[in-house]
Amino acid sequence: MIQKQVVTLPKEASGSVGNCMANEFLTFRLGKEEYGIEILKVQEIRGYDSVTQIANAPEFIKGVVNLRGIIVPIIDMRIKFRLGNADYDQFTVVIILNVAGRVMGIVVDGVSDVISLGADQMRPTPGFGSVIDTEYIMGLGTVDQRMLILIDIEKLMSSSDMGLIEHSIN
Repeated sequence: MIQKQVVTLPKEASGSVGNCMANEFLTFRLGKEEYGIEILKVQEIRGYDSVTQIANAPEFIKGVVNLRGIIVPIIDMRIKFRLGNADYDQFTVVIILNVAGRVMGIVVDGVSDVISLGADQMRPTPGFGSVIDTEYIMGLGTVDQRMLILIDIEKLMSSSDMGLIEHSIN
């Protein structure tokens, strides 16, 4: 039986969020690669629990869970990124995100840590032309000998194939 663990991250005080938190990322693993998402988008980290499947949903949407009265869609990032099916074990976690006012969860192989990246540690996304869609990749981060793929989770969740967040027209 997988033991459930919930980690709730503190809400940041409003104000100068841009200065102190803009380059802090929660790092997670999918297969052998490490990814990072902005820490301000993360609401909590939970152990993987069973989900209620939704008929005719895309394969990467595992289903939904009831999180304290809120119905939360759960997206398996390994399937979304075409990395094959994952075996869910005691290290598999769900990162609960608050993106554009919507709560959703992403299933990842494991969470590493929270890191701060300086401007000198961040590189732009390499250009692959139209061969690879890199619209949702913010860039690459380097920490010691590690390379992180930095994900713009808001762009990913609002992309046309996901459609989980509506684009607001200004």
